[in-house]
Amino acid sequence: MIQPFNLPWAAADAPVVGDYPSNLSGGVDDRRGFGIYLHWPFCLSKCPYCDFNSHVREAVDQAAWREALLAELDFQARWAQEVGQGDRIVGSIFFGGGTPSLMDPATVAALLEKIHQLWPVEENLEITLEANPATVDAARFAGFAAAGVNRVSLGVQALNDVDLQKLGRRHDVAEALAGIAAARSAFQRVSFDLIYARPDQQVADWQDEMRRALDLGCDHLSLYQLTIEPGTQFFTWHQRGELVLPDDDRAGDLFEATQACLNEIGMPAYEISNHARPGQESRHNLVYWRYGDYLGIGPGAHGRLTTLDGQKIATRTHRAPEVWLERVRQHGHGLMPLEAVAAAARFDEVLMMGLRLVEGVPLSRLLAETGRGIDRVRAQRLVEAGYLDITPSHIRATVTGRQRLNAVLTAILPS
Repeated sequence: MIQPFNLPWAAADAPVVGDYPSNLSGGVDDRRGFGIYLHWPFCLSKCPYCDFNSHVREAVDQAAWREALLAELDFQARWAQEVGQGDRIVGSIFFGGGTPSLMDPATVAALLEKIHQLWPVEENLEITLEANPATVDAARFAGFAAAGVNRVSLGVQALNDVDLQKLGRRHDVAEALAGIAAARSAFQRVSFDLIYARPDQQVADWQDEMRRALDLGCDHLSLYQLTIEPGTQFFTWHQRGELVLPDDDRAGDLFEATQACLNEIGMPAYEISNHARPGQESRHNLVYWRYGDYLGIGPGAHGRLTTLDGQKIATRTHRAPEVWLERVRQHGHGLMPLEAVAAAARFDEVLMMGLRLVEGVPLSRLLAETGRGIDRVRAQRLVEAGYLDITPSHIRATVTGRQRLNAVLTAILPS
């Protein structure tokens, strides 16, 4: 048995299913998919708005990191086997960061080969790699494609040079456009990110920028409203009054303009910040939002795995790259102690993730995961206010509700 984690089984608040219909006896609902996330924590520079687990280093030992990531893959595969989930079929793999396009293509190839050795995979396996336009070149993209990557997500963030500078990006618009063109030549599927509600941004300017984005021919766009996160440089500037974002009314107008523009051309939102043509949704991110199972490999990576007896196990690894690397060298993994997710926490997580989706949350999933349904009195108030839609099978946030999802969740989740 693999027992290095100090598993807190005795402290776990196991779900009480009662008379509700449940799939817990079978462990998992494979229709939600099973994914593997691999974290590359290094960037060329730290963007002032970013609170991700990303770090700048003068040099990175690619061989050492390759061996460590391979070792943790091996270890977590053995653990999954111990809890009865070693034969899960991998439907998506996601290289996130940080800036994974700084990885050697040989490292990506080795990791993908290892995953194929350890797990069965779907025939149409989705393999996504995040890329920064400042690190793009045709040869590197060709190497990633040869390794098996079939989807790239580019962190463009803006299509004007003034705002790219404000956001601390190392690329300009010309480099962004060249990166998108190179990606479209190398990969079957290409997505890119833009940030809106930037300082001084006007609705008309954002509409023009979205039209330019749509002209680039990609089938998936991630459009994120700029938020101020503690611990970032933007947070410090915002606290000092040196950075002013659009007020709530302007931000609402920008959100509504986003929905209208992309609906018009057949790329509706399928999640609060993500738009796609039918069939081009990010299958990996859908695993998260549908509360499926996934493994997290690399520093600061999180995971969720449902055991055969119905417990949901949360995993997380040490965030600091050098600490994680040393733990892997010593123990074969960088995992922190595992936690069994209590029924109440599962209830919160299912709704917090699922209400981001236009499709909403199947009530059967909520009951199966937690043994309880929604509070009908609380929910009815939100239905009457136009924030929720509840059918016999689903609970969904309306467009208005998704725009105010934090408030909706506060109102519907138990205190």
